[in-house]
Amino acid sequence: MKPLRAPWSLRELVSGSVDGALRRSRERIAETEPALRAWVELAWPEPVAAGPLGGAPLGGVPLGVKDIIDVAGLPTRCGSGLRAGSPPAAADAAIVTAWRRAGAVPVGKTVTTEFAFFSPGPTDNPSAPGHTPGGSSSGSAAAVASGQVPLALGSQTAGSVIRPASFCGVAAMVLSHGQFPVDGVTGLSPSLDSHGFYTARVSDLALAHAALTGSPDAAGLPARPPRLLLWTGIAGPAMRAALAVARDRLVAAGAVVEAFPDERLIADLTAAHPVVMAYEAARERAAELERVAELSAPLATLLQTGAQTPEAEYRRAREFVRSAASAVSDFLDSYDAILGPAAPGPPPEGLAATGDPVLSRPWQALGVPQVAVPGPSTEDGLPLGVQLIGRAREETALLTTACWVERALSE
Repeated sequence: MKPLRAPWSLRELVSGSVDGALRRSRERIAETEPALRAWVELAWPEPVAAGPLGGAPLGGVPLGVKDIIDVAGLPTRCGSGLRAGSPPAAADAAIVTAWRRAGAVPVGKTVTTEFAFFSPGPTDNPSAPGHTPGGSSSGSAAAVASGQVPLALGSQTAGSVIRPASFCGVAAMVLSHGQFPVDGVTGLSPSLDSHGFYTARVSDLALAHAALTGSPDAAGLPARPPRLLLWTGIAGPAMRAALAVARDRLVAAGAVVEAFPDERLIADLTAAHPVVMAYEAARERAAELERVAELSAPLATLLQTGAQTPEAEYRRAREFVRSAASAVSDFLDSYDAILGPAAPGPPPEGLAATGDPVLSRPWQALGVPQVAVPGPSTEDGLPLGVQLIGRAREETALLTTACWVERALSE
């Protein structure tokens, strides 16, 4: 069998054909899925007439959809035995409708952890077999990293998009909170749940985002060397070394990279995030809380913790997040983005856990856009990724910076 890792670029499809794209996806899934196990359901569209991709910007692009997001005609099982007998969804989630409008074609549902929390599914890591692909959007990250599809949807409440991208060696974007409605998505935390998506490279993210939103393709916009604030968080030795390499390459290419001025603020944001998440999850998933004995231990603990969290503690955490958002916005007045680690280190060995989302928690609390950029690998070839964090609702500006960073790191 060919290697599992073989990302497929969206930009390769520009001169391709609808039938060719779907055929390539189907063949690659058939070849790799027995080892990878990234999908819970496949539903190929009816054959289409041969011809160039056209019409909508992503006309005919195969799309993977995380299995907490409704796709008409397919069940949404959320990686949980509680949803094993779920009937097919009657309609697409709003975000799926938006991607269909851009021309993407859903071809199935990808593996998620139980209700998008920590209990892992069976998916392996195509870039580091035998190591976790991360979670909760594990199937989508693996499907893109293996070249099964060039585009896949995830969601992020803590670190469910950025961490799998880092572990699988692909690019990913988390959209600003509220940028698109979450109708038809089985969420955990209304103030934190955000949409995300995976592609092979950052330049592909730019193409997909432009197609989804109608905004300019950031990969083609003029970009000057950016001014970046460097944040290291609690990154481990391998990730710190990768960040140092990235910083040196970016500075050599003309970027300004300066230390983030208030690491304590970010540490406090990191601590506020799980308070908000647990409190809201206990109420959002109240029906599941009533059947807590049937849930995985991590999810049961989250919901029970949230049910016992005093409302006053939750409100203090929310108020701190609001004040911190203003401070971080002020820090970014003279900078283009924050540069930091996308995960504490390379993907841990084994599939029994999904790794720690701690390095995404502060930014998810703020609801700001984030982009994962594939970074240098470890000496033994394990993937590492960095992330860029921007201002709320300024995705195109962040992608412009991220495309510049990707080019500089690849030179």
